[in-house]
Amino acid sequence: MADPLRAQVAVIRAALRKTIMAIWCVCFCGMRWRAIGRLCDIPFGTLYTLFARWTRLGLWRRLLNRLILAWRQACGDKPVPTAVIIDSRSCQSAPTCFTRSFDGGKKIKGIKIHLAVDKYGFPLAIDVSPANRHDSRGIVPVPHQLAGHRFKGTALGDLSYRGQRLSKAGEALRITIQPSGGGHGGTFIPEGIRWVVERSLGWISRYRRLNTIFERTEGHLVAFIEIAFISILSRCLVRLATQQISA
Repeated sequence: MADPLRAQVAVIRAALRKTIMAIWCVCFCGMRWRAIGRLCDIPFGTLYTLFARWTRLGLWRRLLNRLILAWRQACGDKPVPTAVIIDSRSCQSAPTCFTRSFDGGKKIKGIKIHLAVDKYGFPLAIDVSPANRHDSRGIVPVPHQLAGHRFKGTALGDLSYRGQRLSKAGEALRITIQPSGGGHGGTFIPEGIRWVVERSLGWISRYRRLNTIFERTEGHLVAFIEIAFISILSRCLVRLATQQISA
């Protein structure tokens, strides 16, 4: 009885592995659900249903948090950082997206992604908003997410995060919002660890599903951002383990 059961478990594991790789291909390659379903011989309805169910259960967020914790422990850091860096990125969206508005500063019609990352560039909080919402307003849910991770420290950002309302909201959560100039004459100048969030935004720009947004719900968009960082962080951990073994 053990051998048939073991074979059945192996089949289930292989099917789950194939499903996760198919969802990753949707995120990285920007493929349609129907196309990836035909390529991997899994009904696209099954793929989308599993993705939606895992998103609703918070699977991607929990997995990302575990990987971030493993990375920080491997680097000899505390589980919760003392400072984070916040920034946003405007992305084009399709007419079928859950929201769509015009960012007059960057001349982009779509949505805006807000990140709060640690010094390694991995996100502790992710939120999305319409593109026309100012950064000081769109970032408000992010401090609440940071407080949920027991973060109490400094949030570094550019001059878009000035304002008494945002500062008071941060103080109520024991988070200090510290805006500072990061450029001159329209040119970005790295200052301290402020550049890290720019690298993080550059990382997710390599994932085609996050260049033009098609998602019909905010939760699914945040899930794809989390999947992108899971992919990035997994490769970093494998590289770190290889270096430690070779040393």
